Amino acid sequence: MARMPSAQRRRQLTEAAIRAMARDGVPRTTTRSIAAEAGVSLSVFHYCFDSKQALVESVITTLTAHSVSVVKEALSPRAGLGETVRAGFQAYWDHVRAHPDEHMLTYELTQYALREPGFAHLARRQYELYEEAYAELIGELCRGMDLELGVPVPVLARYLAAMTDGLTLNYLVLGEAAAGTDVLDMVTAHVAGLVRVSGP
Repeated sequence: MARMPSAQRRRQLTEAAIRAMARDGVPRTTTRSIAAEAGVSLSVFHYCFDSKQALVESVITTLTAHSVSVVKEALSPRAGLGETVRAGFQAYWDHVRAHPDEHMLTYELTQYALREPGFAHLARRQYELYEEAYAELIGELCRGMDLELGVPVPVLARYLAAMTDGLTLNYLVLGEAAAGTDVLDMVTAHVAGLVRVSGP
């Protein structure tokens, strides 16, 4: 087994944990199965993660980063605000449709953390990460397009996090992608109405 920096090994094990948890479910995924998925020894796993809490937190953070990265790539300023915002939503929605098991895992992690003694703070951190990610994206968009918001950034960030969270779960249950697209069109119009250009 080739040696690699511990940070890189942690990323490797985290991605392996995501695959194993998405396939087998969180309660049935063991440290041994994650190590096998990553192709490393169990001792390597325990060297990188000193507790299951640390692993779950790394999985939650990485799953959030997966979605945020595709939205960031799509959020380059376009002809108008509506087109720019809609492109960001579409990138997220395409990710949901392409990786439903990964998004389903996020809900399972929430329930697991809320029910497992000593893990509840991880569920809270999960939803804080969603809001922080939206706040960062909103800030970048406002700076890039010289925009002013009609509502505080934390309020809009929580609104968007709650909307996409609920819409994602709705799609995973009902499987109606077109209905989700219609909702995103409506939300885009709503968001555009909360923003104005601050420059000339």
